Amino acid sequence: MFKYVIEGGNQLSGNVRIFGSKNTSLTVLPAAILTDEVLEFTNLPHVQDVVSMLAMFADVGATISLKNSTEDASLALSLSFKGDIKNIAAYEFVSKMRASILLLGPMLSRFGYTEISLPGGCTIGSRPVDLHIMAMEKFGAEITLENGYIKARAPKGGLVGGRIEFPKITVGGTENALMAAVLAKGETIIENAAIEPEILYLCDILIKMGAKIDGVGTHTLKITGVAKLHGAKYCVPSDRIQTFTYSIISAATGFNVDIVGASMGDFLGTIKPLSDMGIEVFEKDGVIKTVKKGEKLTPVNVKTDVIPGFPTDCQAQLMALCAVTEGKSIISEDIFENRMMHVPELNRMGADIKIDGNTAYVNGVKSLFGTKVMATDLRASACLVIAGLVAKGTTEISRVYHIDRGYDFLPAKLEACGAKIRKITE
Repeated sequence: MFKYVIEGGNQLSGNVRIFGSKNTSLTVLPAAILTDEVLEFTNLPHVQDVVSMLAMFADVGATISLKNSTEDASLALSLSFKGDIKNIAAYEFVSKMRASILLLGPMLSRFGYTEISLPGGCTIGSRPVDLHIMAMEKFGAEITLENGYIKARAPKGGLVGGRIEFPKITVGGTENALMAAVLAKGETIIENAAIEPEILYLCDILIKMGAKIDGVGTHTLKITGVAKLHGAKYCVPSDRIQTFTYSIISAATGFNVDIVGASMGDFLGTIKPLSDMGIEVFEKDGVIKTVKKGEKLTPVNVKTDVIPGFPTDCQAQLMALCAVTEGKSIISEDIFENRMMHVPELNRMGADIKIDGNTAYVNGVKSLFGTKVMATDLRASACLVIAGLVAKGTTEISRVYHIDRGYDFLPAKLEACGAKIRKITE
């Protein structure tokens, strides 16, 4: 077990490089299951969730050729599901991350039968698999839940396209339905589909592989099934959540941390609360910069929502900045019911935050104070790092294995900008 020790209160200055998106990587990697040809990926982030997914692929029999990019420390790999493939995703792998459920659609579509352990991951609230199961049943699959496993069997002759109307927007459900539909017989219509960037990128790689998909970027997707998909090359786009996190770090520590390797395109959906606070984010010569527009930052009122709303994955980081912004900010969490476990830890550091239902009322204080805190999930970890950077004194953050799931080389990146942060054994 490791912990971070942060000596706070230092102004930071320098460049931070953003690699590929963790969320997108976990979405596009399972697409390789849909073909027996090789898929080549570049710009994968070196984070634990990607490593865990590749370990699970290796366990089912995939052929993986993995290497570090010598230029920028991202990962590149060749991935093939050819030969003797086991169609069981075991508990010891699936329990580590929620994204394992994304094997359900492609495994079922290509091999006709699969067993997937019920998934784990961050304890940020209930994330049921009922919509994933409903979508597979629309293709004619028979689904049973036995001993903690989802057992899914396609009808004789394979999955058959149909109409899937999700009662609420589900990113993972849309992804699974897409991967099942591309090899299903006939036409599939997905209504109330999610339009998060990860969905667009999944459509992109599937189309590169030979899939026929119309309506990309809308809430209605039309997929015409094909008999076979082929290999492709894919460069994973930059991580919009990391970009937001480092923009918050820049704003909290003097507005001198520049971000390279990221795209403003996906990041635009996270900018409005920053603009409302008086922070301008812009791109110049391939570098994303943050600038304070007035004399001081102002409080903000924001709630999380699906695209085009404010991402739930950015909520905790924003709260860390609001905690030291004069005035009362109001932050509502409308996606997960248990995603404010960082609030008690921030209050231990001197923040003044009260929770009523799914809403946090944040009364900004002049300063936070270093103490011992505990990370409870991936984004809460990033929140506490931000708080530690601005706090007076020493902050010790335990259980930082959470942050390794989604942030690559975080201590090294911050140290290069002048932060005093160490990762040590507890």
